[in-house]
Amino acid sequence: MPRPNILYMHSHDSGRYVQPYGHAIPTPNIQRLAQEGVLFRQAFCAGPTCSPSRAALLTGMAPHNAGMIGLAHRGFSLHDYEQHLANVLKRAGYHTALAGVQHVADRPETIGYDEVLTRERPTVANVAPAASQWLAQAPSEPWFMSVGFLETHREYPDPTASEDIRYTLPPPIVPDAPETRYDMAAYKASARIYDQGVGAVLTALQASGQDGNTLVINTTDHGIAFPGIKCNLTDHGIGVMLIMRGPGGFEGGRVIDAMVSHIDIVPTICALADIQPPDWLQGNSMLPLLHGKVSSIRDEVHAEVTYHAAYEPMRCVRTRRWKYIRRYDGRETPVLPNCDDSPSKSVWLEHGWADRAVDAEQLYDLVYDPQETHNLAMFSTHNDVLDDMRSRLERWMQATDDPLLHGPVPAPRGAKVNDPDGTSPREDCIVIA
Repeated sequence: MPRPNILYMHSHDSGRYVQPYGHAIPTPNIQRLAQEGVLFRQAFCAGPTCSPSRAALLTGMAPHNAGMIGLAHRGFSLHDYEQHLANVLKRAGYHTALAGVQHVADRPETIGYDEVLTRERPTVANVAPAASQWLAQAPSEPWFMSVGFLETHREYPDPTASEDIRYTLPPPIVPDAPETRYDMAAYKASARIYDQGVGAVLTALQASGQDGNTLVINTTDHGIAFPGIKCNLTDHGIGVMLIMRGPGGFEGGRVIDAMVSHIDIVPTICALADIQPPDWLQGNSMLPLLHGKVSSIRDEVHAEVTYHAAYEPMRCVRTRRWKYIRRYDGRETPVLPNCDDSPSKSVWLEHGWADRAVDAEQLYDLVYDPQETHNLAMFSTHNDVLDDMRSRLERWMQATDDPLLHGPVPAPRGAKVNDPDGTSPREDCIVIA
């Protein structure tokens, strides 16, 4: 069998808030992809911020090992762009193309794609036609195309009649109020547009006659841009949709409940395409799950934040039952610039969010407390679990030489960061000298 083509489609800030994950958010094209492929119910990003998450997925290692500890457009970068999946595949004979969002380099040329298809604002309206046109003339050699949509990043479009505010339910982490209902209805409008983009690209792939030998990957970077979700290490923030369709067993409308991480995608592609996996990979191939050889490929997943708009160093480890989060900045209140401005954020701020205490250590029982609201770290009844989870996190940090082990992590020269004591990411930045 020839090596499969790889179509990597990704959105901004969608979490699992699409129809195939049971939400009242109509995304019929993504639903069809799930029904034809494989949906991973317990997929997680390696960092609930935009550039670190994408860097981890595309290099197969933790963000701090890839070098992306902050946002690319604010001055952060990969240690080595030769470790990017596009270049791994180029060395294996693939033709590579980029349409739309990439967000791991300040300029797309830095990465090394053979073709950059779009220069306009990376919305569905610009990206989907460019990707579809390319697919109509796709090369016969194996190819990798990254199709990145700006949707569902803020600012959202206004809701239409299709997103009736009266009958919209906000995420469970924010109160049900007129402001949050409007906010979620606006997200639904953005998700509708995103889904249209997915549908257009899938239609073009089918018309090209190459869909039978193309692995389609549809995912997002992290949770939705609501307070307490994006840039947070609870499952609200690190839980992501992951739907894959194509050769090698990614078919049949199956659902897999085993935990997987974004860093498992590159090892999976290497195994599927019979490419020698690079020695830096930290993830595991998902193919044994697909083929029924194992029931799990990992006992734990890890995720991290170092910088988003502002410095907020924290790490987590998650098992099937437990979540442990540790913060390293010594703060006792939230870092508000790391939450995008929104009607929902305004509701929290009006009710004293700025002064709400934040625990340095957090332990959650994901069976009895899936919303992660009841911190068990201060209860002696859970000391054994807490010690185990601390040890798991410490082992991972040591194994990956996490820079936090050596103290506060400085931003690179020229990076733009917000004051953690601020309120909004739109406030004036500090430029690191």
